[in-house]
Amino acid sequence: MPSNIDITGKPELHVLPAMKDRLSFIYLEHCVLNRHDSAITVSDARGTVHVPAAVLSVLLLGPGTTITHRAMELIGNAGTSIIWVGEHGVRYYAHGRPLTHSSHLLVRQAKLVTNVRSRIEVARRMYQMRFPGEDVSTYTMQQLRGKEGARIRSVYREISKITGVVWNGREYDPSDFESGNPVNKALSAAHTCLYGIAHSVITALGCSPGLGFIHTGHERSFVYDVADLYKAQVTIPVAFEIAAQNPPNIGSVTRRAVRDKMTDGHILERIVKDLHYLLSDCETDDMPTIDVDVVNLWDDKNDLMKSGVLYTNELDNLDFMEEPLAEGYGMVLDRV
Repeated sequence: MPSNIDITGKPELHVLPAMKDRLSFIYLEHCVLNRHDSAITVSDARGTVHVPAAVLSVLLLGPGTTITHRAMELIGNAGTSIIWVGEHGVRYYAHGRPLTHSSHLLVRQAKLVTNVRSRIEVARRMYQMRFPGEDVSTYTMQQLRGKEGARIRSVYREISKITGVVWNGREYDPSDFESGNPVNKALSAAHTCLYGIAHSVITALGCSPGLGFIHTGHERSFVYDVADLYKAQVTIPVAFEIAAQNPPNIGSVTRRAVRDKMTDGHILERIVKDLHYLLSDCETDDMPTIDVDVVNLWDDKNDLMKSGVLYTNELDNLDFMEEPLAEGYGMVLDRV
């Protein structure tokens, strides 16, 4: 267990970088989740185990899982993401809340993605990470997509040759896991785990899963952007290795192998670092910071105004009067 994580209560914002030190994920099905002190209890016919919530990045909850309100309270306070998935853990249904209260990274992400120039720059950064030592700063999006497609085809051919697993392309039915061949089933299971990890880090840092730079139009566009950075190094090799073994329960074996690969490769740490790099200022490379837990009021002239203040005016002279409100509230009344 990482030594710098406090599991006794709700984490403060300054420990948010410890997200990179957490365990990657646990997949659960056909069990009951409850709470005992600062741990989640997982019970089935075989007994009960205790899992410290604050050391987990994400819980993947499959079919037959029941979770109590007390367990959700602890998980939410610990900043652990919950993703409800379908049979075999390969269909996404819903997810839990983020750890951070700050919208700083979200605002930065929205600013970058809504400007064509900065959006292309971030997309190029994503592709540059896949082609180290090669300058892609002048490539168009069409050229980048073609180059990435050629890279992935080459990865598939190379790993197919190494493992001896025949590769005829990515063919699968999202609604019928068992209809795929072993390597496609393993890829589906492996990619789902990677999507869960990417989703949990994105939301934990306060970013939007839906504001993608390469993918667009889907609620998890940014998740797919981020996950694509690691497939060639993590999920594709694991899927082919497991497919070569062709175990009876290929989904379960693949998930365990992906979890080990993510731990060995420090994938959580890399995603946190890479997200900060991608969302840094494209002109200056200034790294975004995590703000304290504070709420401000937006103003078109002054940018930010103090919250928790009742802004009113005297009708006689139109001067502003500030009257303190209860902490955590703010409103603008009769402002001219």
